[in-house]
Amino acid sequence: MESGRYESLALTPGDVRPSRSEQMAMLRNLIAERFPLRFHREQTTFSSYLLEGEKGGAKLKESTAPPGDPEALVSTVFPGRGLLPARNATMGQFTSLLQRALLDRPVVDKTGLAAKYDFDLEWAPGETQFGGDLPPAPTDAASPPFFIAIQRQLGLRLEPAQGPVDTLVVDTVEKSSANCGRFPGCGGARKLPERVTKFAKKCNSIVCMFLA
Repeated sequence: MESGRYESLALTPGDVRPSRSEQMAMLRNLIAERFPLRFHREQTTFSSYLLEGEKGGAKLKESTAPPGDPEALVSTVFPGRGLLPARNATMGQFTSLLQRALLDRPVVDKTGLAAKYDFDLEWAPGETQFGGDLPPAPTDAASPPFFIAIQRQLGLRLEPAQGPVDTLVVDTVEKSSANCGRFPGCGGARKLPERVTKFAKKCNSIVCMFLA
């Protein structure tokens, strides 16, 4: 299981694109069904970051988006420069993105900020960010390093910590079931609909971080 890579195909229901939280819930159900996967949640001690407000207060603007509008929170990386425009985003969604895609450890929201916010973050990526898959920015990059950027631009800070973090512990897992039979024309000449989403997941540890 640990040496294999698996791809699952799935269709989202209806014609409206699900929100990110809905997509993550669907993904969890998909993995649990296809492998089949049994797990339980527990608190495990990890090295982590605490997201806190600076002494002078956060530099965040509350979102004016209509109620019910989805969040927009996607990081983009260019050579030597990272951009994160966030719209209608909560601090929980921000910390989830940081630990899922950018930083090397879990992030716990300790800001106490409960609203939804619009903000822009620009920084020079470091060698430990994005799983180490991207080259770090040069030392003379125009943008500041991430930990400095988040202080200057957002009025927040990330403090290293050691403490309990919510995790998923995998109890049993089996080889993935086949996609064929679930989609019309699978294995034949018929092209799958454009809305088919491909997921590739690999778990190398018995303890998997619950990132949603």
